[in-house]
Amino acid sequence: MTSKSKARSSGQKGTTKKRHCRSAYPRLGIFVFLTALIGLAILSGTNLRPPLPLYVAGEVAAQDVLATQNLLFEDTSSTLAKRKQVAALQPPIYDLDRSPISKIQDKFRLIFDLINSPIASASEEDSIRWQIEEILNVEVSRKTFSHWKEERFQSIFYTQALPYLIDKLNKGIVADSTLMLQNRNGYLIRDLAHNNETLHSVSFKLGDLASIKKGLVKELRKKGKAPLRTRNAVLSLVSPVLTPTITPNRVETQQREQLAVESIDPVYYSIKKGESIVRKGERVTLPIQIKLQALLAHKNQRFFPYQMLGVFMTTLLLGAGLAFERSGRRLSSLRNEDLFFTTLVIILFAGGAKAFTLLQGHFDGTQQAVAMLPILYPVAGALGLSGLIFGIRRCSVISLIISFLCTVMLGGTIEMFLFYFIGSMLNVWLVQHAESRKDIALSGLPLMGGLVITWLGLALYQQLDMPDIIVGATFAAANGIISLLVVFALSPIIELVFNYTTRFKLMELMNLEQPLLQELMMNAPGTYHHSLILSNLVEAGAKSIGANSLLCKVAALYHDIGKLIKPQYFIENQGRAKNPHDKLTPAMSTLILISHVKKGVELARKYRLGHEIEDIIQQHHGTSVIRYFYTKAAEQDDSLCKDDFRYPGPKPKSREAAIVMLADAVEASSRVLADPTPSRLKGHIDTIIKGIFSEGQLDDSELTFADLTKVGESFHRVLTGIFHRRIEYPEEQRAGCIKNHEEKNGNGDKPKNGPAPEAA
Repeated sequence: MTSKSKARSSGQKGTTKKRHCRSAYPRLGIFVFLTALIGLAILSGTNLRPPLPLYVAGEVAAQDVLATQNLLFEDTSSTLAKRKQVAALQPPIYDLDRSPISKIQDKFRLIFDLINSPIASASEEDSIRWQIEEILNVEVSRKTFSHWKEERFQSIFYTQALPYLIDKLNKGIVADSTLMLQNRNGYLIRDLAHNNETLHSVSFKLGDLASIKKGLVKELRKKGKAPLRTRNAVLSLVSPVLTPTITPNRVETQQREQLAVESIDPVYYSIKKGESIVRKGERVTLPIQIKLQALLAHKNQRFFPYQMLGVFMTTLLLGAGLAFERSGRRLSSLRNEDLFFTTLVIILFAGGAKAFTLLQGHFDGTQQAVAMLPILYPVAGALGLSGLIFGIRRCSVISLIISFLCTVMLGGTIEMFLFYFIGSMLNVWLVQHAESRKDIALSGLPLMGGLVITWLGLALYQQLDMPDIIVGATFAAANGIISLLVVFALSPIIELVFNYTTRFKLMELMNLEQPLLQELMMNAPGTYHHSLILSNLVEAGAKSIGANSLLCKVAALYHDIGKLIKPQYFIENQGRAKNPHDKLTPAMSTLILISHVKKGVELARKYRLGHEIEDIIQQHHGTSVIRYFYTKAAEQDDSLCKDDFRYPGPKPKSREAAIVMLADAVEASSRVLADPTPSRLKGHIDTIIKGIFSEGQLDDSELTFADLTKVGESFHRVLTGIFHRRIEYPEEQRAGCIKNHEEKNGNGDKPKNGPAPEAA
């Protein structure tokens, strides 16, 4: 082969690899998926409900008004009243300050120093008296001044009057004790010297200026035997100087009241979604008006940007799970069609949930029944559709996304999210274990039971009342029926629009009366027989490792339909006719053999067999070399490029495609075994599998060594049954059997080379 042809060949392979890379990275599907998530996030944070009517106190409601969401709002009037009450209960603060006592003593000391100073004349005496008047701020008569100068008066003052006053001032006196009666809740006295506080009730008696004066007079009369003139002189001296030691601290009182007010939590009204605010014909009261105003104020906001951002971020994180398959490889088998379908299902059910909330207010029924209507929403039906197409891992991710979005759209709680998620995953499990549409119909009962049990568990967790539990259980059972109808109604449309191969479609394709299989049987009988045997091999192999045995079996029936184009060029269809490859060059024969893969894919698309079967047809030879023609060509030209004799691939991308490749090679090569004993079959199977593995054909298939061992053992069991040993009859017994056979069929002519009858 020339260098130009080699370059062209390598260029074609490079183009093929790029095409595979592009198909493996679904940019358009990702763009559509992300756009849908952004749109649904915006929809979730948009208020589409019509405005609520506002009725003021005294009006009669013209329609029923139900709460459209859970709402907690402050009752400002009740909060203010509660805080005023707390402020009124706060006891006032009084300070016990003993510093005035020393000032009083200093004044008395100064006065008596002036009184006892030497006086030379009457004018000097008047001058001293005037100074004392300035100190006391009262007029002092000459008679009183003369009495203060008496030694007996000063003795009584220092020994009886002053100690009594100091004792009372130390204990604390107020200006007017009658004012303390206004403090019905008591009062606090702060002792500034000892830094402590004492709470006194209103009944506690405090001394005031008037009571102290009376007590002083009484003390002088009884104990000091002081005459009236002396007692009056003492009062005239004490009264101007005496000041209270307990005074109100208004600043501290206000601060204490402020702290007490701030410690009081606001009074909130709690409104539950679906709660009846006012009924038609009911007169609106002030509390009802406050609730309506709160709801209206909240609903006036049409967009909630933080909610939009939060929903988008959450769904984006959940949606990242779609990019990982069983092996953990990113975007390994995620196609545009898969993302289109996933996006469509999410939009239909998440958008439908938003529409459901708009219709929810038009349902007639009790308040609690209307609030429980979201239980009817068939999220399980959406996942039933996904379960027909995807595996359990991808369905789990889709279930998380749809359950979350529907919960947000319907304004549900975490309990509602769990109900949707558990119910949807139960439906996925039931759908994936169904073999026919009849099995899907029968799965309705376990689905209803699972949904009811899930609801009962969540209801008991929420401690709901028995009537609410019964209503919710009824809705959960109805949800199962609705979800089943959704699967039946939409699954044929999905098969038609997205060309998906569901289990139902696989069961239909497995029917040997299918036109394509009938054509294969008529025009390529050898290939048809090979496909039948191969279907049994791959079914056993797939079951041994838990792969999709139904998909493997159907794909095996159709894997060689490309041979219908030129069936005579394939050895199994030639019979005893001449081999047309004898007249062709090895390169031309290779092109004819390779073309059956491409033609098979084209026929699969024409007959809409589905993407999964198309992929297996395209991958069942991988990039293996057609060794017979390569060896034959190499004998003629040593400079051949081995890649020119390879299938275009790609290599198997799934376990199912790899099983079909292994079974195809094993079944075809086992026909040339001279004596296919069980031990020879075992060694032959191991050799074929190891050869395919060593070529790297299984690198992308996710098959493990343990899987290969199990698949090889299942192949051995099936082939051992096909190539079972037969009993050799003696010649006499054989002739008797032939004769009996002829007599039974009424034919006396013996066949020239009749086949030996098989042993029973």
